[in-house]
Amino acid sequence: MHPTATDAPALAQLAGLLADTSRARICLALLDGRAWTAGELARAAGVAPSTTSDHLSRLVEGGLLAEERQGRHRYLRLADPGVAQLIEDLAGRAAPVAPPARSLRAARATTALAYARTCYDHLAGRLGVLLHDTLLDRALLDRAGGLTLTPAGLDWCADLGLPVAPLRASRRPLLRDCLDWTERRPHLSGALGAALCARLLDLGWLARGTGRAVRLTPAGVPALAAALGLTPADLAPPATTDAGGGRA
Repeated sequence: MHPTATDAPALAQLAGLLADTSRARICLALLDGRAWTAGELARAAGVAPSTTSDHLSRLVEGGLLAEERQGRHRYLRLADPGVAQLIEDLAGRAAPVAPPARSLRAARATTALAYARTCYDHLAGRLGVLLHDTLLDRALLDRAGGLTLTPAGLDWCADLGLPVAPLRASRRPLLRDCLDWTERRPHLSGALGAALCARLLDLGWLARGTGRAVRLTPAGVPALAAALGLTPADLAPPATTDAGGGRA
């Protein structure tokens, strides 16, 4: 069914939920795929707990967040992968606002996040875009008739120990482009994108950092490079520029 003019009020209501800066900060924080407490989200949004409670209730009622309670604790997470896709797509289309880092530590954190991070449950950042583009360049993915796995791509997944058949049975699309908000180009999402990120973590090729950031491990650099037909240098993150313009 295609959207019609009668869907306009619902669309406006949804847009209104994200039109508030504090609610937008909450949704962006939850892109790490974890469930957060209300207190943690209050600190992330930079607002009082009482104000955060109202924001969270509106986001839950609007279908963007799901709530879980364990004893006295209230945990919030993004409602589903589709909401994560929406948030990331909107962030990718928004004009970037990147204040200068006030310290070398902050600059390194920003660089790490831009290089490799999770977007809900799949790999994003420069590394995620490189993975997406390399799979297309090697004809492991094909765009003819939509983004699909080729026979060679199925073999590649099998070699990586990543079974595709169970993923096809999922209600979630197998493959989707997700606009990367730092690179402004697509990275890979969908059921396969999520499974691939999980597999790289299980293999120890990726390790989690602070927040949404992930990093290639010393063992993961040559292993992933070999799997993608690249050199380790192709996977090297950029150097960090300090406040004085030097390289760190």
